[in-house]
Amino acid sequence: MIEAHKTAYAEFIKAVHDMGGSSRDYDRAGQAEEKALLAICAYPAITDGSRWGKARYLLEIEARGELDLPHHVQALLRSTMWKG
Repeated sequence: MIEAHKTAYAEFIKAVHDMGGSSRDYDRAGQAEEKALLAICAYPAITDGSRWGKARYLLEIEARGELDLPHHVQALLRSTMWKG
């Protein structure tokens, strides 16, 4: 999921900087990036390795100021409610 988000983020940045692209390309890339980030937030990491990986990556995203939407926080909180 992290690699998918990195790819979607790179495509979003490219769409932002691409002068020849349409607003539809920009919107589509933004939606794909948002969906990939939300998938990471919602992922119920249950092993130590997956928890550390998720936390490290999301801290990087947060440091860029990109983990600030209410649905990100809600997804993160829900992902911690593991049903064993």
